[in-house]
Amino acid sequence: MTEPDRRRHAYRADLAAEKLRDIVQAENYVAGQPHHVAVPSLPLRREQRFDSTLDTEALLGEAVTVYDENEGWAWVQLDHDGYVGYMPSEGLVPGVSAPTHRIAALRTYVFPEPDSKVPPLALLSLNANVAVAQSAGSYLQLESGGFVYGGHVVPLGVIAPDYVAVAEAFLGTPYLWGGRTSVGTDCSGLVQLAAAAAGHTVPRDADMQAAETGEEVDWLSGAELARGDLVFWDGHVGIMTSASEFLHANAFHMAVEIEPFAQAKDRIKAAGFEVTGVRRLPLSGAKQAR
Repeated sequence: MTEPDRRRHAYRADLAAEKLRDIVQAENYVAGQPHHVAVPSLPLRREQRFDSTLDTEALLGEAVTVYDENEGWAWVQLDHDGYVGYMPSEGLVPGVSAPTHRIAALRTYVFPEPDSKVPPLALLSLNANVAVAQSAGSYLQLESGGFVYGGHVVPLGVIAPDYVAVAEAFLGTPYLWGGRTSVGTDCSGLVQLAAAAAGHTVPRDADMQAAETGEEVDWLSGAELARGDLVFWDGHVGIMTSASEFLHANAFHMAVEIEPFAQAKDRIKAAGFEVTGVRRLPLSGAKQAR
């Protein structure tokens, strides 16, 4: 029997999610407790220490299920993509959040007053979720405190019309393994963030995306590449911005870069990797931005 993917199934030798009782063996099973992220972003690491590998990040307002807490670390599963790992407990708050809006700009500041001249309190990234209490001129007051510029926020359910355009806005963003913010992102994190802004639910890692996202394109048989196509290698993914141009967060440029697809393909081939597949993702989901 194939062992369930530990990245998306919460189980260890000593503990597992109750929903896995008939699937995996563990000493104990727990249902877990709902929490949500109460800081701009929170790292999810492979082990419960700060020098452990960063697997992904969760953004403000995202829901998580906590299965265990120990010495300042929570063993959690992210609700939006099912990823499992360890997070600093101090960044989590018990209960389910009730966001009303999401950040639609690449990044925006939270100010203590509705005034751009005062020192900001925090920096929020694209797709962070917030609860708006009321309007304050061109700003929105958050229930948690502080003000964000109203032009950088949209109600939940309002999506971008073109996920590729969202990804293009990340051009120049530093490459960060496991990153999922406008301050640093990796290849699959960029795809997940941009797709989510346009109403698509996409898994976290490149191999998951290659198996589950969009529709397969038989490009080896002569099908032409198009804007929005996802191109995959073993452990890497990027986005076609046209039939010939390619955008990806990558360790060669250590940034999000756009380059000719033929150039990227040849360089990656020289490093020993061939294209493993192409998937076509619609530019947006069913609902368009207002």
